Amino acid sequence: MATPTPLREPTFLILTALAREPMHGYGIISDVAALSGGRLALRPGTLYGALDRLTDEGLVERDHEEVVEGRLRRYYRLTEAGRSVLTAETERLRRNVEAASQRLQGGPAGIPAAGGTSRTRVDLPGVVARPVLRPTGGLA
Repeated sequence: MATPTPLREPTFLILTALAREPMHGYGIISDVAALSGGRLALRPGTLYGALDRLTDEGLVERDHEEVVEGRLRRYYRLTEAGRSVLTAETERLRRNVEAASQRLQGGPAGIPAAGGTSRTRVDLPGVVARPVLRPTGGLA
């Protein structure tokens, strides 16, 4: 199963939580909540389902297990493939933020400000241009 692009926010934040060091489930849940400013509260069932999927996709792998106070803690870590996916998604998001910021600030040449009428073509990496159909069926 291929990882969808763009990544869904929970997936992005789980991979981000694991980018620094291996973590166990509760640690990931806590880190995702912190990274999202409390907006995203993963439930254990949701997290472990996502970890199983990410493991199947080769983005995450089990690191080690330990018993703490009679309970098993399983630690997960980011794989090289997971690091590559996270890096690519981070770059995609960075470009989107940069484009939006430029638009909000009036934009450089070729990127019109809100309400602008410039028809200068702007090529964004990874974006496929598609013709716009007018109601009459003609191309824009």
